[in-house]
Amino acid sequence: MYLPFARRKYPGPSPQVISPRTELVIDGYTRSACTFAVYALQLSQETPVRLAHHLHAPAQFIEAARRGIPALLLIREPQGAILSQLIREPGVTLGDALVAYARFYTCLLPYRDTFVVGEFEQVTHEFGRVVRRLNARFGTSFVEFVHTDANLHECLEFIKLRGTLSKTVLGFESGDVTRDQLQRELQAVTRATAVDARDAWIPSRERERGKAALLEEWHQPSRARLRDRAQLVYEAFAGLPIYK
Repeated sequence: MYLPFARRKYPGPSPQVISPRTELVIDGYTRSACTFAVYALQLSQETPVRLAHHLHAPAQFIEAARRGIPALLLIREPQGAILSQLIREPGVTLGDALVAYARFYTCLLPYRDTFVVGEFEQVTHEFGRVVRRLNARFGTSFVEFVHTDANLHECLEFIKLRGTLSKTVLGFESGDVTRDQLQRELQAVTRATAVDARDAWIPSRERERGKAALLEEWHQPSRARLRDRAQLVYEAFAGLPIYK
């Protein structure tokens, strides 16, 4: 029931909801390297890949399973994902985030054989291996991202531009804009309104200081049950067999 509503709420270019034209789903709970994975994948391809992404809803994967569409589920250990979320979304409470995290992945436990799992650390440091597992699992031929300094710099520079809400940048994420088109409009996009640090979608010292301030609340005994529940569902996915 959620997907028809999401298609009206998010008509594009990003987030992109799964549809008949989708070639690959890349999604996960918020702050789990979805943006990095999307750009790293698109920047590695000769032609754009039609992606469904950034909806942060289990329905994307359930529908992908029904349609037989390749899918990459991203997951990050609960503390890292949730504290990062609270920095970016100060209106969200820690308790609500813990419940939402556990609910997101618990919904997908019955479908875990239908997608590849990309754990945050491997996605951000060895994304080529993750793409290799995708290709092995689904018989696809996506080009692997190579973690050179130049490639990482390029990826992060484009991620910084998300906050401009440029339709060209966001269209590139979804596979509607080619890399050449993106490069041609890059100067105009760069001259757009300066992006607030909170909207830059990349790590920052300010965010790390904010997370440190939240740690005391994270470790409160009253949060133990919710923490444990989130950790258990994380381990259920992070411990899945790895396709070499």
